[in-house]
Amino acid sequence: MARLPVTKTPKVYVGGQFIRSESGRVFAVREAEGGGRREARGGKAVAPLLGNIPQCTRKDLRNAVEAAAKAGPGWAQRTPYNRGQILYRLAEMLEARGAEMAEALVLSGATSKANARKEVAASVDRLIYYAGWADKYEQVLGNTNPVAGPFFNFTVAEPMGIIGIIADDEAPLLGLLSQIAPVIIAGNTCVCLASQEFPYPAIVLGELLAVSDLPGGVVNILTGFRKELVPTFATHTHIRGVSAVVNQEEKKQLQLGAAESIKRVRTRKREDELDWSAANAQSVYEIRDFVEFKTIWHPIGA
Repeated sequence: MARLPVTKTPKVYVGGQFIRSESGRVFAVREAEGGGRREARGGKAVAPLLGNIPQCTRKDLRNAVEAAAKAGPGWAQRTPYNRGQILYRLAEMLEARGAEMAEALVLSGATSKANARKEVAASVDRLIYYAGWADKYEQVLGNTNPVAGPFFNFTVAEPMGIIGIIADDEAPLLGLLSQIAPVIIAGNTCVCLASQEFPYPAIVLGELLAVSDLPGGVVNILTGFRKELVPTFATHTHIRGVSAVVNQEEKKQLQLGAAESIKRVRTRKREDELDWSAANAQSVYEIRDFVEFKTIWHPIGA
């Protein structure tokens, strides 16, 4: 008798722990067409179940914000050099487990085998790119300002706090990491909504984060439906900024909610079919989008 494979039980990664949705709801995700395996059901062959993905609720989002708030002060107080080391180590781990991550992309139907390998390699490079900026972006974004008086005047960059991230369906791994890396390297924490169409790679990413040096709660990954969670991302008062790939209706929702709760919103259009591997998909200005600038006056000679 052939051995039956053990079906994975996916969970979301929140506060350094793997949890199910508080509602207990899930949505089934099956292996992509062309994955090779088939199982008989109702007289015809169907793709095997990849997993029952947690369908997170607004309560899950609020819990994730609490976890991010607890992790925030400790993460922001780490030296930029240390944050860079941690991000670099994450890139090392992703490269070591590249075959597993590429398989997750292929099984979910996000891309082909050849493109999956390229996406994983680009994700590793993206993490290393932002790790390199860790102890440099403040010198580029900050300034020493000339003033008409016996004072030193400095502008310094500081983290905003908790940032909400709404990921793209295109490049569900590279796109998500391209949004996460510039946010956390500046000392922010984040709550992410993974790709709705291809959530499985984000589940595997959460398993990678759990065994990395990144403190629990710095990155929190939720799965579920955008229509349920986007309004809460927009209106939650403890979320200080949102980085989102959204359609026009969702963009309007975010902007209206952000106006009430006074948060910064950075949106990209889903309709644009973003090329996350392009050179302009990474920049120090992606870090600038989610830092605040504080101006300090100091008397000369004091």
